[in-house]
Amino acid sequence: MKPEGHPDYHFITVVMTDGTTYKTRSTYAKEGATLNLDIDSKSHPAYTGGQQTLLDRGGRVSRFNDKFGGFLGKKK
Repeated sequence: MKPEGHPDYHFITVVMTDGTTYKTRSTYAKEGATLNLDIDSKSHPAYTGGQQTLLDRGGRVSRFNDKFGGFLGKKK
């Protein structure tokens, strides 16, 4: 491969949402840059097990629960 085909791979500092930091190698910005995260595994509901809310538009969710509620194993 041509030498100019490789990206500049250098160390940066990543700042998590709770303020903790760590150093990693990346092609982001320049050497010594800081990447501040807005969402990470410590705060995002997909990782933390946050409760998902369903909006019932026109009774669709309630109709689904009436029809298939027995599969969820919930007792009424």
